[in-house]
Amino acid sequence: MLGTAWEIARAVRSGELDPMDPIEQALAKIAERDDLNALITVCPEPALARARNAEPGPLAGVPLLVKDVIDTAGIRTTAGSKICADRVPAESAPAVRALEDAGAIVIGKTNCDEFAWGVTGQNTHYGDARNPKFPGRITGGSSSGNAAALAAGIAPLALGTDTGGSVRMPAGCCDVVGMKPRLGGVSTVGVFPLCPSFDTIGPMARTVKDCALCYEILARGPLDALAGTQAGERDINGLRVGVLTGMPPLAPNEAAPEHDERALEFAARLEALGMRAQELALPVPAGDIWSVFYGEAAATHRDTFPARQDDYGPTIRAKLESAQHTGPNAVSAGRQTLEAWRDRARSEPAVDIIVCPTLGVREIPPSDVDELEIRVAFSAYTRVFSYLGWPAIAIGGVQLAAREETTLFAAALAWERAYGPPAESPAA
Repeated sequence: MLGTAWEIARAVRSGELDPMDPIEQALAKIAERDDLNALITVCPEPALARARNAEPGPLAGVPLLVKDVIDTAGIRTTAGSKICADRVPAESAPAVRALEDAGAIVIGKTNCDEFAWGVTGQNTHYGDARNPKFPGRITGGSSSGNAAALAAGIAPLALGTDTGGSVRMPAGCCDVVGMKPRLGGVSTVGVFPLCPSFDTIGPMARTVKDCALCYEILARGPLDALAGTQAGERDINGLRVGVLTGMPPLAPNEAAPEHDERALEFAARLEALGMRAQELALPVPAGDIWSVFYGEAAATHRDTFPARQDDYGPTIRAKLESAQHTGPNAVSAGRQTLEAWRDRARSEPAVDIIVCPTLGVREIPPSDVDELEIRVAFSAYTRVFSYLGWPAIAIGGVQLAAREETTLFAAALAWERAYGPPAESPAA
């Protein structure tokens, strides 16, 4: 297995490692694990060409996977769809350029749910990504190929998108790490939109430390007191931890998840690190905010749905058919409700960190599950932070959220130092 992004970049910069080596190893691993169906497009020639002239930056020589809804110059970007099957962007998304400028080398575009609207990793057009950690179970979605490839050791770093949990749910299913930045914290230019009010772009890796390094580059500057990166470790003693053993319904007709004591186990581990934990409940929106999601998704696909509905897979087609019934008045009311809820959550609850499970179900569903039957319960613990716009990170099955990234990474890195990466942590 390739080393971490930190290890590879340090070795390349010091001259201990030829930058061609990790790229050649990653490309060989892609071929070896083609059973995972983790990639839609592999790009060996441009990757090897860049490796021959590797940039000596903080990600020097690091193989990078990019979710196939994110533009890459000269490399096919399908959005996991038939409609965009032959689309080749002229420019890369700013997030991709930032990582390449830091020395990362794109080796391929990863599989995903169609147009990034899904929670399972199932794809009608390109086949389903497969979970190497828990065979026969879903990878989670929509950044499914990223999680499968990371878990299999194909690459140490991946770039994904998250609108309702799409980097965090796959991280929870495959025992890797996925970080969603705060809303607006990283440019989403060059990303096929799903719902602009919730869309984010964020790093995935096997370790929190690699995600922190990647996030600093995406955010275009080091975060003050970000533990475990440049120097020092932020003191996390006394941080107030809110423990979620259940989630509020986000719509009047949505059932709340059952009481879940996994969060209490995670909180005990945070208390052992010097934090102070207490059970809490999040404020509840005063009305239906799903209308914002459906209204924006319908608008995104207005040019092709229903005009080309037969070119969509059955799962996303059913969602878009439902979204057509969301009128402008409902969307406007939903936006007002959403903003009022976000305003209230700026001070409520009075905690620094929230801990809860990543997945809203106790067992990872089987690979042939009907996504439409599980998606609401499955994403219960992730979409709430997407709707609030807070940054959040999944360390395998453990999710941490906060109002800003420095505190989030301080707690996440402290967890990793104490308990190891998710594949090694018994609580994850």
